[in-house]
Amino acid sequence: MYKAIPKFYYKLPNEDEVLLQKLREESRAVFLQRRSRELLDNDELQSLWFLLDKHHTPPVVGEEQMINYEDFLKVGKQAGAKCKPFFTAMVFAKLLQTDPYGRISIMQFFNYVMRKVWLHQTRIGLSLYDVAGQGYLKESDLENYILELIPTLPQLDGLEKSFYSFYVCTAVRKFFFFLDPLRTGKVKIQDILACSFLDDLLELRDEELSKEMQESNWFSAPSALRVYGQYLNLDKDHNGMLSKEELARYGTGTLTDVFLDRVFQECLTYDGEMDYKTYLDFVLALENRKEPQALQYLFRLLDVQNKGYLNVFSLNYFFRAIQEQMKLHGQEPVSFHDVKDEIFDMVKPTDPLRLTLQDLCNSGQGDTVVSILIDLNGFWTYENREVLVVESDVSVSGDSEV
Repeated sequence: MYKAIPKFYYKLPNEDEVLLQKLREESRAVFLQRRSRELLDNDELQSLWFLLDKHHTPPVVGEEQMINYEDFLKVGKQAGAKCKPFFTAMVFAKLLQTDPYGRISIMQFFNYVMRKVWLHQTRIGLSLYDVAGQGYLKESDLENYILELIPTLPQLDGLEKSFYSFYVCTAVRKFFFFLDPLRTGKVKIQDILACSFLDDLLELRDEELSKEMQESNWFSAPSALRVYGQYLNLDKDHNGMLSKEELARYGTGTLTDVFLDRVFQECLTYDGEMDYKTYLDFVLALENRKEPQALQYLFRLLDVQNKGYLNVFSLNYFFRAIQEQMKLHGQEPVSFHDVKDEIFDMVKPTDPLRLTLQDLCNSGQGDTVVSILIDLNGFWTYENREVLVVESDVSVSGDSEV
């Protein structure tokens, strides 16, 4: 028993306490180096694979080698202290599937070990950039991490050095848009590791990455150049910023004026114009409308009365602009009451007179509702969905006959 409660909280040194700051930095560096030495290196991983291969438990299933719990423990004893955490009953049970002999796949176990080692390596790598030592990265920390990562990714070899800062900004924005929706200016290292973005980024190590995979990967060179190229094309006066009139040409050019007004009212602008970073948030929201973080961004724009919910007034406020665009294109405007009823039927909100962000997320129809309210092209796609499905089916059946 303690006679007094031991000290467990140590206040972070102030910026002017240079010696304490240096001591903290050095001790963290030593700690991370020690943790790094505890990880399996390539030679040790190879030795582990040979041991697993040598002690596999017959019979072989197809080409898959299996191992039972008894042989699993034998390998654990021979593999050394660094491997000990992987050779537990819990790990074995986690990987146990439907094998009639109660065995696990050697390949699945080895992949599990590799993944764990990679996660720890990456965590240590990210922690080196955690200046505060609090388990999170600020924007500048993550920018430094990605900037130093670029030379290790063969798929980015073709990038001009002059484009690096724009590439880093494009990459970092995705992390912060999705992992910092409250805009605190920092993201947890744990959250970075848990999401798939680092996998996508490190996929660029693959020199044989297909064109399709590159185009669908936000972090690839073609994707970053596409987004930045669109920004430059919209910037007609070449001042490096976008006005509302310039942004109106985004995509199919069918976003409503009312919605664009809200973008410039709510988002960070400089003398009424949008910079590249703010534009990236806008693009990420519109390209990922099904995601909760994108819906949160768009809901804030739709919530004109700042009440935390959308009512009939809010829906009508935005849909009137769709009706006006329809008239300009010589189309017969659709009745707002019909559209309003369809939206409430789709979402099935908890309160029959209000739509909350949670309602939109729960319904799985949030992206459709947003598209109906802000984009003539989105509304037209929704209104003609049955025709488009029939045309798609006809096209598929025609291709199969050929």
